[in-house]
Amino acid sequence: MAMLDDFRPVAEVTADERGRVAIGKAGATKDDRYAVSTNADGAILLTPLVSIPKRELLVWENDELRASLFRGLADAAEGNARALSWVTADDDEDAEDE
Repeated sequence: MAMLDDFRPVAEVTADERGRVAIGKAGATKDDRYAVSTNADGAILLTPLVSIPKRELLVWENDELRASLFRGLADAAEGNARALSWVTADDDEDAEDE
């Protein structure tokens, strides 16, 4: 069987009675998620992935919005941001002012 570029053997494992294979020796840890792909030869490729909430998908689909968000985060990291009282106001503090 031909190895894919940049892949190296890590361990030999046996599937259990439910078809599960432990991949801890390959570096997998609890709650890691993977996309699973197979080819005609039966090779299985696990690609690490991270799931995000659907409401955040817009940021990754819109290049302009993502660039703006990253600029804002960079500005905040450099100390070039300021709190906006109408955004950061706490409702409890408003009640105390009355």
